[in-house]
Amino acid sequence: MEIVSSQKITPFLMFEGNAEDAMAFYVSLFDDAEVVHITRYGAEGPGKDGSVQHATFSLGGRQFMCVDSPARHDFTFTPSFSLFVQCENEAELDRLYTALVEQGTALMPLGDYGFSARFGWVNDRFGVSWQLNLPA
Repeated sequence: MEIVSSQKITPFLMFEGNAEDAMAFYVSLFDDAEVVHITRYGAEGPGKDGSVQHATFSLGGRQFMCVDSPARHDFTFTPSFSLFVQCENEAELDRLYTALVEQGTALMPLGDYGFSARFGWVNDRFGVSWQLNLPA
């Protein structure tokens, strides 16, 4: 397995079988996004054949890593760690919020909370938490 990242510190997302779906979804949301590298488990395991052993993708010029953990665990993502997105305009904010909240959960619906022009916070369908902000 080759680990590919040009950053000193890189967010690392651990999934249990849907890393590739999550990565493809995230890459589809941003113009400046791509899958950089994927290594898959083979038939010898320990993960399911074809699942993501390790992947690197970029969003907005920042690299992220993700895996499909072959081990089941009693934890998942939590909103105490979230991806914060500064949106360029209201259309981008609305588009991202709509896509990310679909099959997910709104933690703070889009609105004016006094600290920005418009803000929303969601857990997406994969459990990853996103804060979407439109600066004043």
